[in-house]
This record gives sequence, structure tokens and C-alpha cells, in this order.
Amino acid sequence: MPGFEIQTRERVVFVDVTTQVAAAATESGVTDGVVVVYVPHTTAGVTINENADPSVRADMKLALERLVPESLMFTHAEGNADAHVKASLMGSSVTVPLADGRLLLGIWQGVYFAEFDGPRRRHVVVSVLSAR
Repeated sequence: MPGFEIQTRERVVFVDVTTQVAAAATESGVTDGVVVVYVPHTTAGVTINENADPSVRADMKLALERLVPESLMFTHAEGNADAHVKASLMGSSVTVPLADGRLLLGIWQGVYFAEFDGPRRRHVVVSVLSAR
């Protein structure tokens, strides 16, 4: 699969993967189109958010843990039901426009891999679709 691997080191963590996504877009040879970033895992996700202030990632983690605490009386027997719910809330893909070989992210935006059941080795799929 096109994309890259990522090793997470915590159970819940947001990892800035903007550089890896941009590199995959460059390697594709496409200069204008869209970049689809997809996470093929049921306990992880991907999102676009602020990448200037690391406290935003901490706040996202805090909010998700309060919305879906690990301690809820889930019926899923593997002990990671909260991770499945958080991944569904976050989403499994994002799409970023590509122009002149550059990701058209806002000045404060970055692409984040969201781990909810780590530490694990994960795959991030990057597909670049040409506008031509």
C-alpha cells in the first residue's frame, strides 16, 4: 500500500504526520489534485487541526477521554472499546487539496495521526489523485 509506517509509543497520542504526507505527495509526481490520507485501523484515526501550539493536541486528548472514558461499562471484550469509539468520532480519512506540488493546508493546520490503542505499529495510506 502507498503511504508510510508509524510507531506510536503511548496508548493515546496525536502524531503530526504532515511532513510524511507532503513527502508522499511529492513522490507521486502529481502536482495538482487531492491527497487522501486514510488510516486502515479500527482503533486509530486521522484529523486536521492546529499544529502551532502543542496544547491543542493535549486538549483534544483530554476532551476525547472525557467524552469516552476507558472506564465505561462497554460490552466489547477486548478492553479497547473506547478506542473504537474515539476512532469513529475522529474519522479514518482526510482529504487535502494539492496545488503546484504543495498541500493546501491553512497556515496553522497540520495532519495528525490519532492513536487510541497504542503503542502499536500502524500504516497510513496516502493516495494522490490528479486533477488532470
